[in-house]
Amino acid sequence: MNATHYKRGGASVGVINTLQPWEADLILNLRLWCEGPVGQAQVWNSFATSLPRGTAADEMHAFEALVGALIRHAHRPLVRHSVGCACVGADESVFAHLVATASDGDLGEASLIATLLVTAAHAEQVALLAGQVGQSARQMSQYHAHKTDALSGVVVHLHSKTLQ
Repeated sequence: MNATHYKRGGASVGVINTLQPWEADLILNLRLWCEGPVGQAQVWNSFATSLPRGTAADEMHAFEALVGALIRHAHRPLVRHSVGCACVGADESVFAHLVATASDGDLGEASLIATLLVTAAHAEQVALLAGQVGQSARQMSQYHAHKTDALSGVVVHLHSKTLQ
């Protein structure tokens, strides 16, 4: 890889179909959200069809708040892979690990993980949001077919984009 094209945080550290289904869905929702209005509509639809009517909007707002906080308070622009890419980038992996740790109830550890992505002043807020998002992501994966099925034949290549 040419050093001038390397994007910190974009290095492939895994493959999406080896993750827990809810973690793969979480990363795919992050990718879709960052694609713009069409992707955001897909994420909204996923929340609306996978969660009870009374909670879907609240959980979607928590997801929006988490992604917004990550983008606003990041040490550097975060890097993601394209929606159809089977790779999991370093930033995406940290994001999934943050959400998993927070939703497991270990907010102290989650706050430390958050500092890998955002400033220390915002780490606790990010960890709290991540806990809520993780609970809804786990719940959502129980109610719908997993998006990773579409990636089963994808060749693994590094395709990274910067979150903006």
